[in-house]
Amino acid sequence: MIEILSPAKVARARVTGALVAEILQTMKSRAVVGTNLLEIDGWVREMIEAAGAESCYVDYAPSFGNGPFGHYICTGVNDAVLHGLPHDYALADGDLLSLDLAVLKDGVAADAAISFIVGESRPAESVAMIEATERALAAGIAAAGPGKAIGDISHAIGRSLRDSGYEINTDFGGHGIGSTMHQDPHIPNAGRAGRGYRMRPGLMLAIEPWVMQDTDELVMDPDGWTLRSATGARTAHTEHTIAITGKGAEILTLPPQ
Repeated sequence: MIEILSPAKVARARVTGALVAEILQTMKSRAVVGTNLLEIDGWVREMIEAAGAESCYVDYAPSFGNGPFGHYICTGVNDAVLHGLPHDYALADGDLLSLDLAVLKDGVAADAAISFIVGESRPAESVAMIEATERALAAGIAAAGPGKAIGDISHAIGRSLRDSGYEINTDFGGHGIGSTMHQDPHIPNAGRAGRGYRMRPGLMLAIEPWVMQDTDELVMDPDGWTLRSATGARTAHTEHTIAITGKGAEILTLPPQ
């Protein structure tokens, strides 16, 4: 299903997007050396409930997962890039942490992800990888707008990631979003310009470039959720929810100023 939202629903989506951004930035500030991933999950639950919102993850049970996710945020450390199941792990200096969060409020969802390094260490390759996903996200958003094709977004992301020297996995990518978290159209992180669905005002998309340092192959943990790089190399993931407007694309999940 491809959903076109009314202006009133897009206005509600701005509120949901602001909440997602606020929670992610709060978790980034709290994620210090020694912080446990389960603490982060608990703090996210508190913020979602305090805002009168709902988690998109707790009861999420897609065909590729192992039953309901059962947690409030995805926490990927180092080589874990997607669907990281929070578990009993204390963050260490230099860990690369990816946080992915989707929330539903007043009937409209928003989805975003950030990657950052914990503590004082700044491994150069990790910094470069995070920056590469951020550049690719900006390129994808710049390619979005009314009348443009989904393939334009995919092509812009793929070109940016390849220019940065990374291989691309297209099994998981961006997606439509609205009254539910995951909708059509699928947005691969590589593709041909001019192909696919033509965007219209009211369409909302979650665009999410992610890379692994030296591979495009994923492996799944025994938990049935967490996806890691097949080589054990580090990974990064960045995501925003956007709304297509009459003039271009509006980012709904920007951090608070």
